[in-house]
Amino acid sequence: MSSKIYVGNLSWNTTDDALRQAFSPFGQVLDSIVMRDRDTGRSRGFGFVTYGSPDEASAAISALNEQELDGRRVKVNLANARTGGGGPASSGSFGGAPGGFAAYGGGYAGGQAYGAAPGYGGGFGSQGGSFGYPSGQQGYPGGGYGGYQQQSGGGYGY
Repeated sequence: MSSKIYVGNLSWNTTDDALRQAFSPFGQVLDSIVMRDRDTGRSRGFGFVTYGSPDEASAAISALNEQELDGRRVKVNLANARTGGGGPASSGSFGGAPGGFAAYGGGYAGGQAYGAAPGYGGGFGSQGGSFGYPSGQQGYPGGGYGGYQQQSGGGYGY
């Protein structure tokens, strides 16, 4: 079973290969990556190293945490499992909520009608639903976002 560790406080000059070289004395490195900004390509100051076993990862953590790498004292610990909720499309949903839209309390779970997602609450407005238009207007039924002006049956509930 593989084990992934987080390496933080990396120098902007640290490369994937330098990370692999620094961590390879402690076991079989399956993968090493320095995370980079997608627009600039510059290092984000952290990376991950994946070992073939948890024992190898533990040895690396014990040996390298708070040690110097490329002129910086790095933080090394077990990586946290990703649970989603980060970006707009994580977990296959909009707004980071598993199962669908989760707009400030309202929500749309796949396979259900808009505005009918139980357990998510009432969206922006005072009636159930989310990302909808006020009752009587064309669009999604229910409350939800209906603009800034005061309107009955939707809007922000002003």
